[in-house]
Amino acid sequence: MKMITAIIRPERLPDVKTSLFREGITGMSLSTVLGHGGEQDTVEHYRGSAVVFEFVEKVKIEIAVANHLVDKTIATILKSAQTGSVGDGKIFVQAIERVVRIRTGEEDNLALSPIPLSAGRTLSSDPA
Repeated sequence: MKMITAIIRPERLPDVKTSLFREGITGMSLSTVLGHGGEQDTVEHYRGSAVVFEFVEKVKIEIAVANHLVDKTIATILKSAQTGSVGDGKIFVQAIERVVRIRTGEEDNLALSPIPLSAGRTLSSDPA
Protein backbone atom coordinates (compact mmCIF):
# COMPACT_ATOMS: atom_id res chain seq x y z
CA MET A 1 0.00 0.00 0.00
CA LYS A 2 1.19 3.49 -0.80
CA MET A 3 0.26 7.04 0.11
CA ILE A 4 0.40 9.25 -2.97
CA THR A 5 0.63 12.95 -2.22
CA ALA A 6 0.29 15.33 -5.14
CA ILE A 7 0.82 19.08 -4.92
CA ILE A 8 -0.89 20.69 -7.93
CA ARG A 9 -2.15 24.01 -9.28
CA PRO A 10 -5.64 24.81 -7.90
CA GLU A 11 -7.04 25.39 -11.38
CA ARG A 12 -6.05 21.82 -12.40
CA LEU A 13 -8.03 20.20 -9.56
CA PRO A 14 -11.31 19.69 -11.48
CA ASP A 15 -9.50 17.87 -14.31
CA VAL A 16 -7.42 15.77 -11.90
CA LYS A 17 -10.47 14.78 -9.82
CA THR A 18 -12.53 13.89 -12.90
CA SER A 19 -9.69 11.81 -14.36
CA LEU A 20 -9.09 9.94 -11.10
CA PHE A 21 -12.81 9.22 -10.65
CA ARG A 22 -12.99 7.97 -14.26
CA GLU A 23 -10.19 5.49 -13.42
CA GLY A 24 -12.07 4.30 -10.31
CA ILE A 25 -9.76 6.06 -7.86
CA THR A 26 -12.19 7.87 -5.56
CA GLY A 27 -10.83 7.96 -2.01
CA MET A 28 -8.85 11.14 -1.49
CA SER A 29 -8.28 14.03 0.89
CA LEU A 30 -7.75 17.61 -0.26
CA SER A 31 -6.03 20.53 1.44
CA THR A 32 -5.20 24.05 0.37
CA VAL A 33 -1.51 24.68 0.99
CA LEU A 34 1.05 27.40 0.37
CA GLY A 35 4.40 26.52 -1.10
CA HIS A 36 7.52 27.72 -2.83
CA GLY A 37 9.24 25.71 -5.50
CA GLY A 38 10.75 26.76 -8.79
CA GLU A 39 8.46 29.73 -9.39
CA GLN A 40 9.87 33.22 -9.15
CA ASP A 41 8.55 35.49 -6.41
CA THR A 42 5.67 37.74 -7.44
CA VAL A 43 6.06 41.43 -6.66
CA GLU A 44 2.96 43.62 -6.52
CA HIS A 45 2.54 47.19 -5.42
CA TYR A 46 0.09 48.07 -2.67
CA ARG A 47 -0.36 51.66 -1.52
CA GLY A 48 3.00 52.67 -2.93
CA SER A 49 4.95 49.81 -1.36
CA ALA A 50 6.30 46.70 -3.04
CA VAL A 51 4.86 43.49 -1.62
CA VAL A 52 6.66 40.22 -2.34
CA PHE A 53 4.59 37.03 -2.51
CA GLU A 54 7.03 34.21 -1.85
CA PHE A 55 4.47 31.43 -1.42
CA VAL A 56 1.95 30.29 -4.01
CA GLU A 57 -1.40 28.65 -3.26
CA LYS A 58 -1.55 25.00 -4.28
CA VAL A 59 -3.82 22.01 -3.65
CA LYS A 60 -2.52 18.93 -1.85
CA ILE A 61 -4.22 15.65 -2.77
CA GLU A 62 -3.59 12.60 -0.60
CA ILE A 63 -4.62 9.19 -1.91
CA ALA A 64 -4.00 5.83 -0.23
CA VAL A 65 -3.93 3.06 -2.85
CA ALA A 66 -3.11 -0.63 -3.14
CA ASN A 67 0.25 -1.34 -4.79
CA HIS A 68 -1.31 -2.40 -8.10
CA LEU A 69 -2.91 1.08 -8.49
CA VAL A 70 0.19 3.19 -7.83
CA ASP A 71 1.41 3.57 -11.43
CA LYS A 72 -2.12 4.11 -12.75
CA THR A 73 -2.75 6.83 -10.15
CA ILE A 74 0.53 8.62 -10.90
CA ALA A 75 -0.03 8.47 -14.67
CA THR A 76 -3.55 9.85 -14.28
CA ILE A 77 -2.39 12.77 -12.12
CA LEU A 78 0.50 13.54 -14.49
CA LYS A 79 -1.75 13.55 -17.55
CA SER A 80 -4.42 15.77 -16.02
CA ALA A 81 -2.29 18.17 -13.92
CA GLN A 82 0.59 18.89 -16.29
CA THR A 83 0.71 22.26 -18.08
CA GLY A 84 4.41 22.19 -18.98
CA SER A 85 5.16 25.32 -16.96
CA VAL A 86 7.21 25.85 -13.82
CA GLY A 87 4.96 25.34 -10.79
CA ASP A 88 2.98 22.33 -12.02
CA GLY A 89 3.78 20.59 -8.72
CA LYS A 90 5.16 17.31 -7.42
CA ILE A 91 4.01 13.78 -6.64
CA PHE A 92 5.39 11.96 -3.59
CA VAL A 93 4.95 8.23 -2.96
CA GLN A 94 5.37 6.77 0.53
CA ALA A 95 4.88 3.29 1.93
CA ILE A 96 1.96 2.68 4.29
CA GLU A 97 2.43 0.16 7.08
CA ARG A 98 -1.18 -0.39 8.05
CA VAL A 99 -4.68 0.89 7.28
CA VAL A 100 -7.77 0.28 9.41
CA ARG A 101 -11.32 1.24 8.38
CA ILE A 102 -12.81 2.65 11.59
CA ARG A 103 -16.42 1.65 10.86
CA THR A 104 -15.77 -2.07 10.27
CA GLY A 105 -12.27 -2.77 11.54
CA GLU A 106 -11.23 -4.01 8.06
CA GLU A 107 -7.51 -3.71 7.51
CA ASP A 108 -5.03 -2.97 4.77
CA ASN A 109 -6.27 -3.54 1.17
CA LEU A 110 -9.79 -4.38 2.38
CA ALA A 111 -9.89 -1.00 4.13
CA LEU A 112 -8.81 0.73 0.91
CA SER A 113 -11.37 -0.94 -1.33
CA PRO A 114 -14.62 0.83 -2.30
CA ILE A 115 -17.50 0.37 0.12
CA PRO A 116 -20.31 -1.82 -1.33
CA LEU A 117 -23.72 -0.14 -1.10
CA SER A 118 -26.32 -2.49 -2.56
CA ALA A 119 -27.13 -4.61 -5.62
CA GLY A 120 -23.63 -4.44 -7.04
CA ARG A 121 -23.28 -0.68 -6.64
CA THR A 122 -20.23 0.79 -4.95
CA LEU A 123 -19.27 4.30 -3.96
CA SER A 124 -16.64 4.29 -6.69
CA SER A 125 -19.27 3.58 -9.38
CA ASP A 126 -21.51 6.49 -8.38
CA PRO A 127 -21.20 9.55 -10.62
CA ALA A 128 -19.19 12.42 -9.18
